[in-house]
Amino acid sequence: MKKVLGNKKAILLYVAPAAILYSIFVILPVIWSVYYTFFSGMPGIKWKFCGFDNYLRIFKDSNFKKALIVNIKYILIVTGGQVCLGLGMSLIFKFWLKKFANLIRTIVFFPVVLPTVAVAQLFVKIYEIQPHYGLLNSLLHAVGLDALIQPWLGQASTALGSLSAMDIWTAVGFYAIIFYGALLDISGDVIEAARIDGCKATQLFRHVLAPLLRPMIITCLIFSFTGTVKMFESAMALTQGGPGGATKSLSIYMYDAAFTYSKTGYGSLIALIIFGICVVGSAIIRKFEKPID
Repeated sequence: MKKVLGNKKAILLYVAPAAILYSIFVILPVIWSVYYTFFSGMPGIKWKFCGFDNYLRIFKDSNFKKALIVNIKYILIVTGGQVCLGLGMSLIFKFWLKKFANLIRTIVFFPVVLPTVAVAQLFVKIYEIQPHYGLLNSLLHAVGLDALIQPWLGQASTALGSLSAMDIWTAVGFYAIIFYGALLDISGDVIEAARIDGCKATQLFRHVLAPLLRPMIITCLIFSFTGTVKMFESAMALTQGGPGGATKSLSIYMYDAAFTYSKTGYGSLIALIIFGICVVGSAIIRKFEKPID
């Protein structure tokens, strides 16, 4: 092994294919997008050099600011929900549902593999209010909470929360399985020793499990964060960015700018901002990763 790792030609041979593919599919598109930001219009249609006009415009664009706020709210709700609920479910699998863990894990993971459009159509029926009550409004009616019955997807105050709930439900099983695998790698002797020392459930989690799970928590936060920053498919399938832009993310705004309004340069700038948020946000999350002594 040392002989292979010490051979620079061998290292280059193994690294080169991945580096070439990464350059073609990641580095070059980013460079191309930077180039596009200095132009207005669409290639072949009113395509002309505009300098820094797109950069100056974005600071005055109220629609961009609104989409950014939507993205931030969505990130906080969905990332927190997916990771925290996934961790909680994994603890339930590990300590309370050992006999049925395999069956429940399969059921919980099932939404992860469903197509986004199918999930969206399912939740449209759940949130429905006309011509008939959907599952949610029917349950509220059944328990006498008619005052809470409302068009969940038809008003700005509840649309983003409804979308967030759908995306948490869809992906929480993925994080639960990841955390459960990490819990299985923790030696039972460590947990047993902590219990013998008098650790209660909360103390066991805080002082034993959480430090050991820290690398996996950071990893899951990065996975969820980068996914929520790119919020697009679920919002388009469930609400199309409405009502009134209440669920219109940066990705949807970028798509509209580039392909609906033929402003490829401006859309490229928004795409670069999304890319920058992913990179900076992931780097900040990694700052909380500390080695275990």
